[in-house]
Amino acid sequence: MAFRGVYEHSLDSKDRLTIPSRFRAALADGVVLSKSLDPCVWVYTPSEFDNIAERYLAPHSPFTPQARQLRRRFHGHSFDERLDSAGRVRLNKMLVEHAGLDGPCVLVGAGEYLEIWSATAWAEQESDLEANAPEIAESLAGGAG
Repeated sequence: MAFRGVYEHSLDSKDRLTIPSRFRAALADGVVLSKSLDPCVWVYTPSEFDNIAERYLAPHSPFTPQARQLRRRFHGHSFDERLDSAGRVRLNKMLVEHAGLDGPCVLVGAGEYLEIWSATAWAEQESDLEANAPEIAESLAGGAG
């Protein structure tokens, strides 16, 4: 399933976030919450998280300092969780603080995964993205036209 769309939610008093109903079946086997490289939280299915690790981390020798650092960052800041009966997932304190999730949140579909942003950080990100999307697309396309 591809995760698409932008959804506004808030954490409850127990740091739980309601997952949109359209995504709950895809996340029924659990989720992996991970500290993103951006100020947000990544939400993966367990199988997609394993695919990412296999594709991008496993090919690099653990005998290099950079590979060890990235493995620590990726796996050490990731947590297995399950949706509760109301379709909510609990975020731990480290992830809440990393993403600044102390008010309204935005859940953003990113294809293979979801991102959880603070509403303020997402507004800034979206503004920057809209201003730079044509150049980013052209750059990633290698200038093909």
